Amino acid sequence: MQNKSFWLYELLIGWRFTRAGKVARRNRFISFISSVSMFGIALGVAALIIVLSVMNGFQKEVRDRMLGVLSHIEVLAYSGESLANATQISQAIAATPQVVSQAPFVMSQVLVARGEDMRGAMVRGIDPVQESAVTDIVAAWSDALKEKLQPGLFNVVLGGELARALGVRAGDRITLISPGGQMTPAGVVPRLKQLEVIGTVDSGHFEYDATLAFIHIEDAQRIFRLDGPAGIRIKINDAQQARQVANQLVSALGSDVIVRDWTRQNRNWFAAVEIEKRMMFIILTLIVAVAAFNLVSTLVMTVTDKRADIAILRTLGASPASIMSIFVVQGATVGFIGTVGGLLMGLLVSFNIDVIVPAIEKLLGASFLPRDIYLISRMPSDPQAADIWPIVLIAFLLSLLATLYPSWRASRIDPAEALRYE
Repeated sequence: MQNKSFWLYELLIGWRFTRAGKVARRNRFISFISSVSMFGIALGVAALIIVLSVMNGFQKEVRDRMLGVLSHIEVLAYSGESLANATQISQAIAATPQVVSQAPFVMSQVLVARGEDMRGAMVRGIDPVQESAVTDIVAAWSDALKEKLQPGLFNVVLGGELARALGVRAGDRITLISPGGQMTPAGVVPRLKQLEVIGTVDSGHFEYDATLAFIHIEDAQRIFRLDGPAGIRIKINDAQQARQVANQLVSALGSDVIVRDWTRQNRNWFAAVEIEKRMMFIILTLIVAVAAFNLVSTLVMTVTDKRADIAILRTLGASPASIMSIFVVQGATVGFIGTVGGLLMGLLVSFNIDVIVPAIEKLLGASFLPRDIYLISRMPSDPQAADIWPIVLIAFLLSLLATLYPSWRASRIDPAEALRYE
């Protein structure tokens, strides 16, 4: 019993203890508790994978919609006026290897009014041709809409939500009220300009659709009395490298301009999502921990039930370490099966959530994400290996940790004491 092949007997005996007994009812009860622990671990692992996958999906969906409107990087003048040396800055940007395209722009906060209705808006002056190479929302415009946005015509394209709030559609006229007024004998008078609505756009992001208005960059320069563009919008080949490229541009362009990437423009939102993910991971890991530590009660009951068997093994020459290994194998088996089952269940649901959720909604006659309330009307999912592998490892390690005390108790059983009343 003490030869080197005894580890195989430990595995076989541990596996046998894991299965249900066919005669004794108490064996069946212990196996039932073991199955409950196994199912609890599987359910906790699956819940963790599904929840983090859905959160990743929401983050990716919102990020993509933001990037449809925002540029990867923006270079702005400090003063809020025209960008000095715009040509030299554009050449320095073009010399950066990761830059794919760039476009000049003008941006300012204004009031837009139609009759009694008035809304705050962010006017963005653009060149439709150059802007199409930088942002997806303009690239998606029809050729006819781009052709209508010509300099001197003072046409405007409104965000869909802003147009609905003002009650306007293509062909209507709105009044743009600029915050920078002009001095007259009667005092400061705000600058007003009539604009014709030539179309509306929807990015799928309420914040932008409710505030954005696009006009031609030359018209914007006239309205806001600028000599040139207020900044340059940049698209790079990998949006995830925006911060690194922005730092390179800071070194290349100096301190006379502001360089900001898309992550800094939405810093609070991304920070909130990361905190939520972290907290959900901790909370759901506690569920896995509860299920894993149910193994303690299961193994303690097994040790009590198998006292005579343990004593016989000890008399045959099994060492305390071997007895301990048997029960570690039993607990590890339960933990492994539960973890793998949870992994498969979680991946199955995560990769098919776009089918499962609509089926549940149809069955219940309810909508979990109403289009008129939430930004996204479908349940997205994005399983990532960087989230899944830590879940699997933590669940299995917690299962192993839960086996230590019962296994140690089993190894301390005195054979003579255990067989006295047998």
